[in-house]
Parts: sequence; C-alpha cells; structure tokens
Amino acid sequence: MKKALIVITNHDQKGDTKQQTGWFLSEVTHIYYPLVAAGYKVDFASPRGGIAPMDESSRDLKDADNKRFVENKKLMAQTQNTLALANVIPKDYQIVHFAGGHGAMWDFPGNEAVNKVAAGVYDNGGIVAAVCHGPAALVDVKLANGKYLVEGKDVSAFTDAEEAEVGLAKTVPFLLESKLRSRGAKMHPAKNWSDQSSVSERLVTGQNPQSGHSVAKKIVELAKTLR
Repeated sequence: MKKALIVITNHDQKGDTKQQTGWFLSEVTHIYYPLVAAGYKVDFASPRGGIAPMDESSRDLKDADNKRFVENKKLMAQTQNTLALANVIPKDYQIVHFAGGHGAMWDFPGNEAVNKVAAGVYDNGGIVAAVCHGPAALVDVKLANGKYLVEGKDVSAFTDAEEAEVGLAKTVPFLLESKLRSRGAKMHPAKNWSDQSSVSERLVTGQNPQSGHSVAKKIVELAKTLR
C-alpha cells in the first residue's frame, strides 16, 4: 500500500510567552483525509517521537474534518505515540507533509532527522509538502546535489506580515518568510489569511491554515504522476 507521512511538532510553548502551542489541527486534518481517500496509509511522526501536543487554539470542531479526527480515538492516540523521525526510513514514503502550528518553528529547523527525511523523500522522487509554519522544516534541508531544497523554487509559507499581525514576530526564533528567501526560495506572499499555495517540481507549500485544502488538492494531483 502507498504510504504518506505527516510530521507534527513536539514543542508546546511559544518562546517565553507561556502561551501553549503545538501542531495546528486543520493543517493535519485537511491533508490527512484527502491522502486516505487517495489510497494512502498515513503514519504520524515527530522530531522526538511519542507525545506531540495539539495547539488547543486550533481545536475548531465546527470544521467537519477536525471534528471527525478529534472524535476518532485511534487517530488521536497516534498523535500521542508518534514515530521518531530518526527511525523513519524515507524510501518507505511517497509523500511527507510537515504540518504547522507555531511549535514547528522551534523543533523543525536544523533538526538532523527532519532534514534527512525531507531530503530523502525528495531525492527518491517523492513529494515534500508543508503548510503555514510547517515550511520551517525546509529551511536547512539540502539535497544530494548540495543545494537547498527550496532554492529557486516557488514557496508559500506563513508570512512576516501574518507573524506581525499575531504579535509573535519578536517571539519566534526567526521570521519564516525571510529565512526561506535567504535560502533562495521564490516566495509568494498573499494577503494575510487568504488561501495561497504553490507547487514547484515536487514541493507543495501553503501559506496558512486557510490553505490546507488547496495544498491537499495539489498533493493528490501531483501524486498521480509518481511512479
């Protein structure tokens, strides 16, 4: 059976603000269900493995996918018993998706296992996807050719303007849009909180929680071209 991996953060605090964070619910659910519908078995992983906290501010159960996911005890249990990325074999997966949530800004960048899995899936002909703060996973990923994965590619991610609007521009370790630009990415910032997603070769990215559905659609369409 075809396999996909969704990677979620273990980090649960926004810097020194004492505000809870974690992975953003819809940035998991809006990708998970289309992947399952497309015939994928989906595993969950995190940088450390084990418990991965959901950002409680993202618990919007008026969203049908969110409600369905949260009420599925087996699925929620998987997010609390995630695979450790260091133990993941990239060639086992056609797709890896890095979900956002502010927590990702702390434990995705520079993580050796994050880099290994993202580069491994891409170099093996698979799809790398990320939405909102999920592209924090991509800032240090280098491919077998020695170039940054995002170099020269069209990328959408949480914008500097959106970070400023939520009041966390000085709390996060860096500004994601600016960091990706510094790695050679061609950024496509849209109006705050608007649906914006990009496809570039086998990289699919989205700007914010509003972009999850369009990211999923692009992943599924692109997956049809995989061998």
